Amino acid sequence: MAGTDFKDYYSILGISKTASPEEIKQAFRKLARKYHPDVNPGNKQAEARFKEINEAYEVLSDPDKRKKYDQYGQYWKQVGEGGFPGGAGVDMSGFDFGQYGSFNDFLNDLFGGVGPRSSTSSRSAGRPGGFGDFGFPDMGAQDSEFVITLSFAEAFGGVQKRFSLGNETIEVRIPAGAKTGTRLRVRGKGAVNPKTGQRGDLYLKTELSPHSFFQLEGDQLICEVPIAPEEAVLGATIQVPTPDGHASVKLPAGVRSGQSLRLRGKGWPLPKGGRSDQLVKVAIVPPKDLTPQEREYYEKLRAIRSYDPRAHLQQIKF
Repeated sequence: MAGTDFKDYYSILGISKTASPEEIKQAFRKLARKYHPDVNPGNKQAEARFKEINEAYEVLSDPDKRKKYDQYGQYWKQVGEGGFPGGAGVDMSGFDFGQYGSFNDFLNDLFGGVGPRSSTSSRSAGRPGGFGDFGFPDMGAQDSEFVITLSFAEAFGGVQKRFSLGNETIEVRIPAGAKTGTRLRVRGKGAVNPKTGQRGDLYLKTELSPHSFFQLEGDQLICEVPIAPEEAVLGATIQVPTPDGHASVKLPAGVRSGQSLRLRGKGWPLPKGGRSDQLVKVAIVPPKDLTPQEREYYEKLRAIRSYDPRAHLQQIKF
């Protein structure tokens, strides 16, 4: 059973014991942003949580410290400090010392440098000093990330955005052509590292709100346009919405449902200038309500139709 002062650093960061260094760093940054004193001014609970998160990160981000924490559990604080609390007895019966060259090697690893190390040992020496210092992780300046939501129009044309981060109002220009996942860097507007006093950069991550008509796939702007059966058969010229307004699109006779037509240079702004293409996907939509005259013409068409669209199915066998 762990001591009353034992802290589960994995639970504090919300990660598993097999978490990679990158997963540990991501979890720390996410929680540090959430509970940072600048974001929660005057909130003592958030401040305490922030210190706890920093303490957990300091241990789990250091391979040597994490190894000792994983190995010694409730006694991790005593590793490197010369003994267990209050002379508490520790039952070593059944412990496998085969991984150590000698018992001195075990003590050396356990207490971070006590006693000589056997030349036959294959394990690396523990770092002296153990876990005596629980300050803020020495990360230098700390970067922050903030998600900002844009409409299609804002992302397409670029926009000036103003938002509050803690007690500070930040204004930034979003360039034309931003997409979901685009990261913008604002220098010197990140979190302050209390230990170093350095302020990192702020990274804005853009997210596009869904549009009722357009979709963005990669750099391609895509839309789906319904057409009538006779337009598909005979061909037609139709009007299609684009970011610049409506444009005329010529449907070739015999166009199929699902076929895409390309409007060159009518798509999304590209980083190096110019624009991508807009793809117009055709969807043949039969009429729901026919007038008596329309029904009469469709029935005549069925009677005189010269082709069978399912003729090739006669050759298919299971």
